[in-house]
Amino acid sequence: MDVLIHLFVGLHIVGIASLLGGFLTQMKAMGQGTARFVPAMLHGALTMLVTGVILVGLNQADDQSVNNVKIGVKLALLVVILGLVYVKRDEEKVDAKLFGLVGLLTVANVFIAVLWT
Repeated sequence: MDVLIHLFVGLHIVGIASLLGGFLTQMKAMGQGTARFVPAMLHGALTMLVTGVILVGLNQADDQSVNNVKIGVKLALLVVILGLVYVKRDEEKVDAKLFGLVGLLTVANVFIAVLWT
């Protein structure tokens, strides 16, 4: 079971890398007002959602404790990120404040995962 959990943790990290990497590649464009949500951001957020749900299930099946409040907060942030990226994915330009909000929520999600014990 540990190997399976570690596999999905790795895939979860790949998802966050895709979401955050997509954001970082558009930072210069955000300064110019031409930033857009790239497909990597949508796919990264979806990967995080699927692998996160699987990880919670695997950890509970393995009788490990799961902090449900932490998971709920992370899920809420991810749903907001996913909703914004999904709705605005086809727009040629996204408002810099909205684009920055997605980056901020993504980084907040990372720090919640790492620092909340």
